[in-house]
Amino acid sequence: MDMSIAAMSVDIHQAKVWQDIGIAMLDKAIEADTDMIEEAIEIGNFDPNLGHNIDISI
Repeated sequence: MDMSIAAMSVDIHQAKVWQDIGIAMLDKAIEADTDMIEEAIEIGNFDPNLGHNIDISI
């Protein structure tokens, strides 16, 4: 596999661009989830006791 330095540089740059895009998308998703949780808490639809108890009896 013979690749020039210029071609490797382009490949590395493209990989970094896609990595930056992925990180930006993840950041936006986390921000949207955080906003949704904060809004649910403000509205009062959030029960802090929900999900703390599990009934495992049969």
